[in-house]
Amino acid sequence: NLQNANLAIAQYNAVLDRDPNNINSIKGIAILDLQMKKFDDAKKYYRKAVELDRNDPEAYYSVGMIDWTQAYQTRTEARNKLGMRPDEAIKDKKVCVQLREQDGQVIQDGLDNLNKAIQLRPDYDDAMAYLNLVYRERADRECDTPEQSAADTKSANEWSDKVMEVRKVRSEKQANKSTGITLDQPK
Repeated sequence: NLQNANLAIAQYNAVLDRDPNNINSIKGIAILDLQMKKFDDAKKYYRKAVELDRNDPEAYYSVGMIDWTQAYQTRTEARNKLGMRPDEAIKDKKVCVQLREQDGQVIQDGLDNLNKAIQLRPDYDDAMAYLNLVYRERADRECDTPEQSAADTKSANEWSDKVMEVRKVRSEKQANKSTGITLDQPK
């Protein structure tokens, strides 16, 4: 609950008062802020984690995931105001331009952070799944530029396919791991 989360944040902050670079406390606050839907605060702490460990794919992933969440929320609110279904493409070019201007930097930040996470961990399927979603967010804001929308939709589909491929390979590796005692031993 909120009271427990705030108590935990206070404890993490007490640790940070003594050790400002304690990455576990920084990430702990980020996670709690994310759970409380304090997205800007969560991103701030995940960015601090990135500053302390530039090779941590989870911190980059978390920023990208939050970026998608924020972009998705504003687009959903705009759709609701227009009385649109979630799967319906926005056709009002004025709304597309407004959303693109409002969320363009957040979307680009999401793409950059998710790509960095995948660069650090090439089989990071959750980051790939969010790349798919971020490209779809960008494509939905490009109703006045159909070529760009089609290109972003194509990128989204490619990332979706890549997610399935990575998960299939992982599943096959798990299935091929031997379990238990085997009688056939190399001589």
